[in-house]
Amino acid sequence: MSTPPETRESPQAQKQRHGLARLRHALGYSLAGLRAGWHEPAFRQEAIAAIVMLPAAVWLGRNWVETGLLIGCVVLVLVVKLLNTGIETAIDRIGPEWHSLSKRAKDMGSAAVLLSLLLCAGVWIAALAHRLLA
Repeated sequence: MSTPPETRESPQAQKQRHGLARLRHALGYSLAGLRAGWHEPAFRQEAIAAIVMLPAAVWLGRNWVETGLLIGCVVLVLVVKLLNTGIETAIDRIGPEWHSLSKRAKDMGSAAVLLSLLLCAGVWIAALAHRLLA
């Protein structure tokens, strides 16, 4: 998705803003990133799972620390997935030809997503087991 020429800014425009204007524009860029992520099927699936899991974390957690861990690991999966998608997008922009460094970068991003998913699954399974067996 390219930005129309009339909405492009110079690279220094953000650095010249201060206060609320800077925050407002930064929020706009962040929301644009979330919209771009939503177009990725894997991110969309994980976001939909998060919509279910976040309220469940409030029910499952026995105190604010447990609830925070359950919520935190779900949000971590989304963060890592967005970063991985950013890496993949940047690599794809460089060109479609195969290169060992491009493959390595994409593989490491994918491994980061896998580790975040395993962490999340482990925390949730432990919390569920603790809740059901207590």
